[in-house]
Amino acid sequence: MKINGQHYRTIWLAQDGWRVVVIDQTRLPFRFETVALGSAEQAADAIRNMVVRGAPLIGATAAYGVALAMRADASDAALEAALVLMGGTRPTAVNLHWALARMRRVLLPVAAADRAALAYAEAAAICDEDAALCSAIGEHGLPLIRDVAARKLSGEAVNILTHCNAGWLATVDWGTALAPIYRAHDAGLAVHVWVDETRPRNQGGALTAYELGAHGVPHTVVVDNAGGHLMQRGQVDMVIVGTDRTTANGDVANKIGTYLKALGARDNDVPFYVALPSPTIDWTMDDGLRQIPIEERAAREVTHVQGLAEDGEVRAVRVMAPGSAAANPAFDVTPARLVSGLITERGVCAASSEGLAGLFPDLARGQPA
Repeated sequence: MKINGQHYRTIWLAQDGWRVVVIDQTRLPFRFETVALGSAEQAADAIRNMVVRGAPLIGATAAYGVALAMRADASDAALEAALVLMGGTRPTAVNLHWALARMRRVLLPVAAADRAALAYAEAAAICDEDAALCSAIGEHGLPLIRDVAARKLSGEAVNILTHCNAGWLATVDWGTALAPIYRAHDAGLAVHVWVDETRPRNQGGALTAYELGAHGVPHTVVVDNAGGHLMQRGQVDMVIVGTDRTTANGDVANKIGTYLKALGARDNDVPFYVALPSPTIDWTMDDGLRQIPIEERAAREVTHVQGLAEDGEVRAVRVMAPGSAAANPAFDVTPARLVSGLITERGVCAASSEGLAGLFPDLARGQPA
């Protein structure tokens, strides 16, 4: 996607050909800065501290983290250590473990002398494939928006609500939930996006609003609790969100608060879609409420907010009463019964075992992606 007219992916190699450059998402939307990662430890820290975030981008960064490790030491022991290091960074996003399993499968059989070059090539392939998958998600989601637009009065915008950030900043390019919106906007359809601020880290107000604005997509930021009100008033035509892990039966884990949007959508007959590439499907699970691990992050993300001060400096300030405890579950699970459909790179399907297996019979049978 484009920032100030220049195309960017979220991750690429530095000019030296080996360091890995990422956009520092902790600085957005007030500062556009990049960070060069030079070791597996730095890549792990970038994932853990949310310099990079979003399930597909986490997976891509972890793959490059393994490549950085192989450049330093390509022994079997170093490979296993790198896989453990990366695998321990964040628990909910399944793309992380999918990418690491793929790197292990590719690298373990080859001689140590060949591993570094192969690791870089495989990480690059993961990035290219993710961009292609997300582009295809946009193509398959576009008809859903076209159908709504066809029922609108001439010139009236399709109002889409989204939660958290599932745009190109969460992937290598295009995004998941935002990919159909970008396709619709670029095709000349009138669209307007309601952007949940998405506390506690404000990824909606900070990241989604930033990238929609950079691409010229009309949008309005609302507080998280406004979604139900907007749906009741008929101001939301559809909801599209992303997911960090989708079980084989169609349950979806996404940023905390997604479940409440699904409940509001169901009560108001608003279609609720989830967009995801196939590496986000966890075929080993069939009950998201019981099986998906929910990350509990630091209380400081709740007690403090970061913003641009009047003097132009980015600062964190406390917003909670001193001495009060704060809990910070980062994700919730939306049951498949509340999901109108899953938008994937192979098409749109029902959020069910049958729907997913129908689109992905090869993966449902346990074949590697």
